[in-house]
Amino acid sequence: MSTIDSRLLTHTGHLLRRAQQVHQAAWNAHVSTTISSVQYAALHVVSREPGASQARLGATLGLDRSTIADLVARMVRRGLLARTASADDARSKSLQVTPDGAEALADLRPKVDAIETIVTGGADEHDRAELHRLLLQIVDGA
Repeated sequence: MSTIDSRLLTHTGHLLRRAQQVHQAAWNAHVSTTISSVQYAALHVVSREPGASQARLGATLGLDRSTIADLVARMVRRGLLARTASADDARSKSLQVTPDGAEALADLRPKVDAIETIVTGGADEHDRAELHRLLLQIVDGA
């Protein structure tokens, strides 16, 4: 990072973007090139909340309606999620993780855990906890 103009290093947005690039590179190299980190998060949420609506999933992941609709449609086409009519609301769809989705999730979980050190730049447990606290503060404050 020494070749970057030092003024950029004082801009939170620039550093967040660069950190996202580190995450994306680590994800592609060590986790998956076929299932994105957002798709992994969707599998994780739906596995914990079977029958969750698409709207609930979007709210949990912080994605707008059109983005979550596209994400779910791609995951349904790939056989990772199933979408059925909700028993509570005919306009709503319930989501379930398919057997293929459950298998993918089980395969990805240890890999996702393993890249934590890469993504956090080798920070120790205390510093990772502090980084998580600060990132949650940003997310919660938005």
